[in-house]
Amino acid sequence: MTDIDTTTTTTTTTATTTATARRTVAFLRSAIALQTLAVFFQAVTAGLLLSTSYGDLLHGAGARVMYGATMLYVLAAVLAWRPGGGPARPVLYASGFLVLASAQVVLGIAHVPAVHVPLGVAMFGLSLLDLARRRGAAAGRP
Repeated sequence: MTDIDTTTTTTTTTATTTATARRTVAFLRSAIALQTLAVFFQAVTAGLLLSTSYGDLLHGAGARVMYGATMLYVLAAVLAWRPGGGPARPVLYASGFLVLASAQVVLGIAHVPAVHVPLGVAMFGLSLLDLARRRGAAAGRP
């Protein structure tokens, strides 16, 4: 193999790795955005739960979507970390959020609104903060 072949192979590998990293980071940002939207939807349906007859149905369906979005966030964080070569910190954030979402589901089923509601507010704030941090990183801000 000549030096030119080695350089071409290295350049192609680097370009492929960069493209893969961009896709996994975009997937991670999309997963965080979906999670944030799902948690916000839960806040809206919590209000409907108190004021309408169909609020319970919407809040229950939203809980499933929110939990699924949180699991998708964990998957996206792992894919951005391991094959994508990114940092491990998003995996910690996503795993922590999955623990909070699990606690939220348990508290909702147990009808403990004194903890369920404030935890939901905290989850929305944390998800929004993570989304803003991820958007800032994409724009090149620290």
